[in-house]
Amino acid sequence: MTSRLSPDWALLRRLLGEARPYLPHIIGLFAIGLLATPLALLSPLPLKIAVDSAIGSHPIPRALRPPGVASSQAVALAVAVGLLVATALLKQLQEVGSRVLRAYVLERLTLDLRARLFRHAQRLSLSPHDRQGTSDSVYRIQNDVPAAQSIVVESLFPSVAAAVTLAGMLIVTARLDWQLALAGLAISPLVYLVNQSYRRRFRARWREAKDLESAAQSVVQEVLGALRVVKVFGQEHREHLRFLRRSSQGMSARLRLNALEGGFGILVSMLMAVGTALVLFLGIRHVQTGVLTLGELLLVMGYLAQLYEPLKTLSRKVTGMQSRLTSAERVFALLDNAPDVVERPHARPLGRARGQIVFERVSFSYPGDRLALRDVSFEIPAGARLGIVGPTGAGKTTLLGLLLRFSDAASGRILLDGVDIRDYRLDDLRRQYATVLQDPVLFSTSVAENIAYARPEAARHEIEEAAKAAGAHDFIVRLPQGYDTPVGERGMSLSGGERQRISLARAFLKDAPILILDEPTSAVDLRTEALILQALGRLMHGRTTLLVTHRLGLLDDCDLRLELDHGQSAAAARPARDSLTG
Repeated sequence: MTSRLSPDWALLRRLLGEARPYLPHIIGLFAIGLLATPLALLSPLPLKIAVDSAIGSHPIPRALRPPGVASSQAVALAVAVGLLVATALLKQLQEVGSRVLRAYVLERLTLDLRARLFRHAQRLSLSPHDRQGTSDSVYRIQNDVPAAQSIVVESLFPSVAAAVTLAGMLIVTARLDWQLALAGLAISPLVYLVNQSYRRRFRARWREAKDLESAAQSVVQEVLGALRVVKVFGQEHREHLRFLRRSSQGMSARLRLNALEGGFGILVSMLMAVGTALVLFLGIRHVQTGVLTLGELLLVMGYLAQLYEPLKTLSRKVTGMQSRLTSAERVFALLDNAPDVVERPHARPLGRARGQIVFERVSFSYPGDRLALRDVSFEIPAGARLGIVGPTGAGKTTLLGLLLRFSDAASGRILLDGVDIRDYRLDDLRRQYATVLQDPVLFSTSVAENIAYARPEAARHEIEEAAKAAGAHDFIVRLPQGYDTPVGERGMSLSGGERQRISLARAFLKDAPILILDEPTSAVDLRTEALILQALGRLMHGRTTLLVTHRLGLLDDCDLRLELDHGQSAAAARPARDSLTG
C-alpha cells in the first residue's frame, strides 16, 4: 500500500470522476460561488459614493440613482447606506447557501467513497492486511477519504471561483486606472513561483505526517485489541511509552509543517504588502495630478484588497490542497491494490456441491519464498471425513486457506466435484463451506445475530433449532436477554466453550455440504469438549469434512487421514480406515 508521488492532475481527474454522480450539485455550488464576484465588486462602491457624492460634489452614478430623484448629498448618503445593507445581506445569503450545499455534497461524496473503499478492503486478499495490519486501512477509510473528497468542494472549485473573482477585480481596476492595475498585478508571477517552490515540500511533509499518524493509531488499535495480554504481562506502562513515542513523532512532523506553512505565509504576505505599497504610492500621485478622485482611489484600494484576497485564497489552498492530495494518494493506493485472488471471466455458477475434493500436486509459497506446501496430492470422496495432522507449521492451515481460496496455489490444481475451484464464482464457492475455528470469531451484536451470520434471512425458529443441534440452546436461554443478549466485542462476555458452541450453531444453520474444522476443541475443558464432540458428530453427518487436530483421539471417526510435515504429505503414523500419502 505504499504511496508514490502522483501528478496533481491525475489525482484531480480521478477525484472528479468520483464526483460525477453529483455533478448537478457541484455546478450549483460553483454557480453560487460565482455570485461572490459581483457582490465583491459592489462592496467598495458605497464608500466611493459616500466620499465623492455624499461628502463631495460628484453626481451619483446614473445606474444607482433612484428614477425621478435629483442627485443630492442626502440622496447619495441614502443610496450608500442602502447599498451597503443590501450588499451585506446578499453576501450572507450567498455564504449560507454555499455552506449548506457544500456540506451536503461533501458528506455524500465521503459516504460513497468510504463505502466503496471499505468494500474493496474486504475483497482484498488476506496477505496485504497481514503484512500492513488493519489499522492503516482503517485510517485511510476514516481519515483520508473525507480529506480527499473535500478537494473538489473546498479546494478545486473555490480556487476556480477565486480565479474568476481575480479576473473580475482586475478588469474593473484596469477600467479605472490601468497603471494601478498593472502595478497591483506585478506580484502575481512572484506569488506563483513561491507556490510552486513550496508545493512539493508540503506534499512530502504531509505524507510523512499521515504515515506517522497512522502508525500511532495502529498502536491504540493493537493494544486495545489485546488488552488482556497487556494486563497479564503488566505492560501498560511500556505500551503507554510506545504510544507516546509514535505520537511524538507525528507531533514533530506536524510542527515542522506549521513552521513551513508559517514561512510560506510570511513570503506571500510580504509580496502583497509590496504590491499594496506600490499601488498606494502611484495612486496618491495620480490623485495629486487629477487623474483620479479621492473616492476613486479609495475604490481602487478597496478593489486591490479584494484583488489580493483571491490571491491569498489560492495561496492558502496550496497547503490545504497538498494535505488533501496526500490523502487522495493514500486512498487510491488502497483502491489500486488488486486482490491476489480474482474471479475468472465467465466463471461458472455453483448451486450445492456434492463435496468431492481432489488436490493435484498443489504447491504454495508465502512472500519471501517461504515454502508452505509442496506437491501435495490426495482425494476425498463426497461425504467422507479427512483428518489432517502434523506439527505446527506443517502447512495444515495453509491447505485449508487454499481450499477456501483465501490464496491461490502457485502450482497444481484443487478440484471440487471434478472442476478447478478457480473456475467457480467466488461467492458460490465459499457458500459450500461451513467453518469452525480454534478461536471462534463473534461480532459485537446479539447471540441470535451471530448465529444467523451464516444466513441473515433465517427465521428465529431456525436459529433456535441450530442452537439446539449445537448444544447451545440451554445456556443461551439462561442469558439475561436470551437470544437477544449482546455478546460484547469479539464475544468476550461469553466463555470460550460458549463462543465455540455458538460458532457450531452458525455452521449448523449454514448447512453447507463441506465442513472445515480447525482445532475446534483445543481451547476448551474436557466437559465442554464432550458436548462439542457430540455436536460435531451430528454436524459432520452426511458432509465432506476436513478436520485439523493435534488430538489423535479425534481421528477415530475419520475415514481418511493426511499427515503433513514441512509442507509435504508424509506416511501416516497411525492410519484411520485408510491413509492418504503423497
